[in-house]
Amino acid sequence: MRGFLTFLAAVAVVALGYWAYHQNIQTQQALREVDRLQRAIVTERERLGVLRAEWAYLNRPDRLRELVDLNFERLNLLPMAPDQFAVMDEVIWRPEAPEPAEAEAEDILFSASDAEDLP
Repeated sequence: MRGFLTFLAAVAVVALGYWAYHQNIQTQQALREVDRLQRAIVTERERLGVLRAEWAYLNRPDRLRELVDLNFERLNLLPMAPDQFAVMDEVIWRPEAPEPAEAEAEDILFSASDAEDLP
């Protein structure tokens, strides 16, 4: 009986050792993945900064004015005038559609209030 318990304890120690080793490997892989993702985030932020700088460079008013002057006739552009802009009172606003959840809630409340009116 004593030998069996010793064997069982040895198997448990080996199994726990394997489990700990496996957890260690998984942890190292997860840390490498986190490092890779952080490097990718830094790279994408740098690219985003470059894109923002390019956007600001391409949208300079003087550059846009030159493009308009070069392509004015070809694009059949009209000169801007103050009467081309609308006054806020002239704008027709569409009514906002209720959210589906709100519409259902109103229907439920309406149905419940109708039920109270019935004798």
